[in-house]
Amino acid sequence: MKLLTSIHKYDVFMFTWLNNAKFYGALIKACRCLSKTGDGQLYILIAGLLLWLQGANSPFLQAIALGFLIERPIYFVLKNSLKRNRPQAALENFQSIIVPSDKFSFPSGHTSAAFMMATVLSYFIPALMIPLFLWAVLVGFSRVVLGVHFPTDTLVGVVLGVSSAMFSLGQII
Repeated sequence: MKLLTSIHKYDVFMFTWLNNAKFYGALIKACRCLSKTGDGQLYILIAGLLLWLQGANSPFLQAIALGFLIERPIYFVLKNSLKRNRPQAALENFQSIIVPSDKFSFPSGHTSAAFMMATVLSYFIPALMIPLFLWAVLVGFSRVVLGVHFPTDTLVGVVLGVSSAMFSLGQII
């Protein structure tokens, strides 16, 4: 229990520091845009393009589908069983920049989905690895800046997303 308390204190410290940093205001507009890229429409577009270009038997498309079939249920179970409050509910006098789609914060679904996609896409298009993972990191960072996640929510999202992708790639390839 002491470990969880220590982690929470670190989370609150890092979250508060970031939200009080001088550059915070300049980040908000960019972070809104970055966060929207992780809402899911981009993933549907990529899957649709793969279906159209390569067909349903595409290993690329199958890896994405299996990755989400693994990642989404685990994310949902963790979020709804652990029930960690979002920063707005956990911190006094704090208001998030955006309204989250659900009540709980752990883990970050935007981050886990972004890292799952970045991992699978990087496997099939290695030349895009650096920009894809940079994008995924920025999606997770944007969720903290916008006040809907603590840093550890996004760190666990990274682990969940990469793990789901690696498992799906191992099953497909």
